[in-house]
Amino acid sequence: MRNFCGRTRREFLWESGGGFMSVALASMLGSDFFRTQGVAADGASTFVNPLAPKKPHWSPQAKSVIFLYMYGGPSHIDTFDYKPGMVGRDNQSVQVKTFGRGGHRDKGRIVEPRWKFKQYGECGKWVSDLFPNVATCVDDIAFIHSMTADSPIHGSAMIQMNTGKILSGSPCMGSWVNYGLGSENENLPGFVVMLDPRGGPISGAKNWSSGYMPAQFEGTIFRSQGTPILDLGRSDGTSDAEQRLLLDTLREYNDDHQARHEGSHALSARIASYELAYKMQASAPEATELTQETQQTKDMYGLEDKRCAVFARQCLLARRLVERGVRFVQIYSGGAHNDDNWDAHGDLLKNHDLHAGETDKPIAALLKDLKQRGLLESTLVVWGGEFGRQPTAEYEKGTGRDHNAYGFTMWMAGGGIKGGTTVGTTDELGSAAVEKVFHVKHLHATMLHLLGLDPSLLTYFYSGLDQKLVGVEGAEPIGEIMA
Repeated sequence: MRNFCGRTRREFLWESGGGFMSVALASMLGSDFFRTQGVAADGASTFVNPLAPKKPHWSPQAKSVIFLYMYGGPSHIDTFDYKPGMVGRDNQSVQVKTFGRGGHRDKGRIVEPRWKFKQYGECGKWVSDLFPNVATCVDDIAFIHSMTADSPIHGSAMIQMNTGKILSGSPCMGSWVNYGLGSENENLPGFVVMLDPRGGPISGAKNWSSGYMPAQFEGTIFRSQGTPILDLGRSDGTSDAEQRLLLDTLREYNDDHQARHEGSHALSARIASYELAYKMQASAPEATELTQETQQTKDMYGLEDKRCAVFARQCLLARRLVERGVRFVQIYSGGAHNDDNWDAHGDLLKNHDLHAGETDKPIAALLKDLKQRGLLESTLVVWGGEFGRQPTAEYEKGTGRDHNAYGFTMWMAGGGIKGGTTVGTTDELGSAAVEKVFHVKHLHATMLHLLGLDPSLLTYFYSGLDQKLVGVEGAEPIGEIMA
């Protein structure tokens, strides 16, 4: 077919240069690509969209996940794990085994919790003054006070919380969920990550990587300020008709290439991402347009409160995304290093007042907004960091606490969770879990179970093993917190 001044589409593209061709490729493969692609590149095999919805192992109680990640490690004994026995013991030396970035220690100086605790809700849950708004939602929340992890070091601990392993290279939770269930909305990513504007977390993109899985399962970054997704719009001067002609030709190139490279996931993953980007040109702006929200909703989240406006915008955007079928959303509170996140090695009061103040109101608004819209029963909300903090001071003077992976708090709310419940305990100082001790993999197993996925059956063959999010040895979900 010659419709470009007597030249074929391929000749026109070639003579226009690689840059023009790349722009078209990045702009996408036409909205009907997957529906019209009946066979694979070999012309015989049935084409399967890797992002198509899949049936769960059983009827799910949750359809989506919003993970509120408190990067740096919030202090459990200053937030939700009430320790009245520590009151009045400030600066007292005690024998206690701890292990953080300062190494192993056998004794330390107690740092008494700096915030008062009060009881809330019908369940009578004790919550500190750091979270007065979240405290009003305790009857919808299940608290796990005996969580443990394998590392007290940020990088490896974060990777474990996100992938189940302390070593990099494995798919993260969002990748596993989209691999197991597919995406409900073909016009938006199935897995979205929103970072703190102060910077990304230690280990960076490894925390939302698809690891050894195809690239279409990794997270898509949405910015917290300005345009959520960069480089999404069509190039200036390119009409929709021109774009489609270019995409038709690029499809021919891709078919030829894939026919010569059977079994390669890289090209199909790239094609899937291009198709998604094309559809997002129309869908993403609408999904991220917060001006559609009522003033009452904006005020509830705190969009005009400078202290919490960034996290408020992210929480509201997360609600809009799960409302539109996005499967997994992860929001990071805290970025970069030191007091830019929850890592309170120096001034505990300054650090936690800052980060709790930025997140308390938006988190409570998210839970209440989801509930009043009937979305909480199908959305699993998870809160926590990579570990907790020690009951003793890190240094000779001051209130800073070191890392604590021996026992810390996570909480869950929403889809399939029994609200107003508490499971597990740490010792009287909060230094280690002592009753109903759970590991990160039990948290992951619970999330998969509530999404309708059997943690022992959700596997991906790699390196000679049927790999699992919960490890080849497996893990049971936390039954005590499930409705």
